[in-house]
Amino acid sequence: MGKQKPKNQLSEADIRAVYVEGEEAVVSLVSQLLARLNHLEAEVKELKGRLGKNSRNSSKPPSGDGFGKRTRSLRRKSEKPSGGQLDHPGQTLEWCSLPEFVEVHNVESCSGCGQSLATVPVDEVLSRQVFDIPPIELLVTEHQAAVKCCPACGQTSQGRFPFEASNVVQYGPRLKGMMVYLMEQQLLPSNRTCECMSDLLGVVIAEGTLYNTRAQCTEAIAPLEAEIAQAIQAAEVVHFDETGLRVNQHLWWLHVAATDGLTYYFVHHKRGRLAMDEMGILPEFGGKAVHDGLQSYQGYNCEHFLCNAHHLRELQYVLDHYGQGWAFHLSVLLVSVHSQVKALKAQGKTALPEEDLVALSARYDAILDQGLRQNPMPLPDPTQPKKRGRPKRSIPRNLLERLQTHKAAVLGFMHNFDVPFDNNQAERDLRMMKLKQKISGCFRSEQGARDFCCIRGYLSTLRKQGLDVLDALVDLFSGNAHSLLPQPE
Repeated sequence: MGKQKPKNQLSEADIRAVYVEGEEAVVSLVSQLLARLNHLEAEVKELKGRLGKNSRNSSKPPSGDGFGKRTRSLRRKSEKPSGGQLDHPGQTLEWCSLPEFVEVHNVESCSGCGQSLATVPVDEVLSRQVFDIPPIELLVTEHQAAVKCCPACGQTSQGRFPFEASNVVQYGPRLKGMMVYLMEQQLLPSNRTCECMSDLLGVVIAEGTLYNTRAQCTEAIAPLEAEIAQAIQAAEVVHFDETGLRVNQHLWWLHVAATDGLTYYFVHHKRGRLAMDEMGILPEFGGKAVHDGLQSYQGYNCEHFLCNAHHLRELQYVLDHYGQGWAFHLSVLLVSVHSQVKALKAQGKTALPEEDLVALSARYDAILDQGLRQNPMPLPDPTQPKKRGRPKRSIPRNLLERLQTHKAAVLGFMHNFDVPFDNNQAERDLRMMKLKQKISGCFRSEQGARDFCCIRGYLSTLRKQGLDVLDALVDLFSGNAHSLLPQPE
């Protein structure tokens, strides 16, 4: 008698029929039912794990957490009290010794009896100052270029108009700079930018004018953007990351390469190697690349270091949904080493003592060995047909193998203090780009997305270098764009 195949639903008559066939038929049926039960339990556990993922224990953004209250965080509670600290300098309005205007408010009559005080001398003057902006109005400057004829040779010569007066009538660099500032720095949609300009300045601007101004800004920034890309390519440590971006209702990818002083954005319809090659930074990059472990990065000939903030979230997930203590111990180890490194850097030191490195590395290996023993390789199921390829691993097993294979990339921050603990620099540089997408929905064209990325990378670089964004835009539209790279002495 062949093996009995369990149906989706077994009636009492089906069970009795198997029982009549004998002991072997019953054992076969029960074995198959147990295998199905184990499979369903594993499937339920996996689905519950997916539902349990949030921004605290995975790479999901906080916007996906819903409106439920978050009661736990990976951040340690600060020992400092809430509010302003004792050594905080604070910010307040300072008294101005030379005000632009002074208004005198005289006393004309007595508030008690009504007697006139017009001729009574002043005993004391009380002063208060009000800081405000003058009424905003649009000013028109007419540029006149003289034309003269040379009496000696008859040649006609003309005075030169300034850079911003390229047409008969146009908006000036300050107004253009404000348009770009509101759209690209403050992320206002075009119609709201028009409303803002109308309400503040009383000038009616068409949306087409905004897009033309943005295109003009992109053209002026293009040489500076190329300089930024070259400087990042030559940097010692660079953060890389990517995120989804909607362009014309399709999923594209926004790539970022950043340092603490430079930002470069690149938008592409692919996420992996093709996009990174066209971005043009990684193919010739020979420094230290910090990223989240996407396989496409590993193919480039540079030093690779992984983001430990991602690892802490994944370890938290393993602890929450699998209850495995090794994940907690490894989290504590990574955080404590990070704190030790920060303390030594604050003291001006550049490396951990050699004995500490050996001990911490051994502790790391011991924790991984404990985890691997708890998560052995799954045994093949004799009831299932053989499948090609790599056997499926559990989530903890996959994480353990990655941490073991890329140990040097995980612990690079403790061997070289120039290597950061995480990839938060790149994630911060992507955050506002995601906010732009939430506000506007998507980009309607590829060119619009590229213009935004070009300008936003320039503005982000300005911010990192402590430069005034609005002044830089005014200079840009005045034809005085300045390089953002350090100049040789």
